[in-house]
Amino acid sequence: MSRENKQFNLDLTDLPKVKRVNIDGKRHYIRNGEEVSPPYPSVTTITSSCKKLQAGLAHWRKAVGAEQAQKISTQASTRGTSVHQLIEDYCSNKAPELVETAVGRKLPDGVMPNAYDMYTRLRDVADKSIDNIKVIEGLMYSDHLRTAGTVDMIAEFNGVLSVIDWKTSSRRKTRSKIYNYFKQEAAYAVMYEETTGTPITQLVTVITSSEGHSQVFVEHRDEWIGGFLELRNAYELEL
Repeated sequence: MSRENKQFNLDLTDLPKVKRVNIDGKRHYIRNGEEVSPPYPSVTTITSSCKKLQAGLAHWRKAVGAEQAQKISTQASTRGTSVHQLIEDYCSNKAPELVETAVGRKLPDGVMPNAYDMYTRLRDVADKSIDNIKVIEGLMYSDHLRTAGTVDMIAEFNGVLSVIDWKTSSRRKTRSKIYNYFKQEAAYAVMYEETTGTPITQLVTVITSSEGHSQVFVEHRDEWIGGFLELRNAYELEL
């Protein structure tokens, strides 16, 4: 039986033109059409440079072996990209179509069953809590933070304008393991206010896992922006 898809109110913000460039293998951003536009490191480049995170990843790679670690990372990246595209399309009022056949449902081309199931859990959260969408997969920058990046979504979450980040995971997350997510989202909140003059203080992380769960973490920008600035300054000192 087909389901009735939610139709979201799209009131999209006209953001400045920004383009991605790679410098020494790391993602940076520059503003289009400006003769002087310093290449800012991406938010994820900054947060992933955290020494504690790097040490944890190195320990994991050593424990599972380089070949297995690469396989797991590639599978997770492919799955995450697929799930992000599905939820982005759904919230853009372009829901992926399923075709019912004699042997069951036919998924969109290139979408694996586990990725589609993970997407449906994000979709359920969107149906319940999200509307009045301002940004979907938007490139932004901040001269104040000296960084740039691509935010998943800016929209109202339970009636409050929020930075919303979609995440996929192989298992459930505890809050203490995802502090860098909150720091990233705080940076996006500052970027949006710097660009539009509209403040955002609510940060929402929605995680769907292979274990069949969805989790929602709601945080306040001011609790995390200081931590992002610390990472930004540390990153600059290490250059």
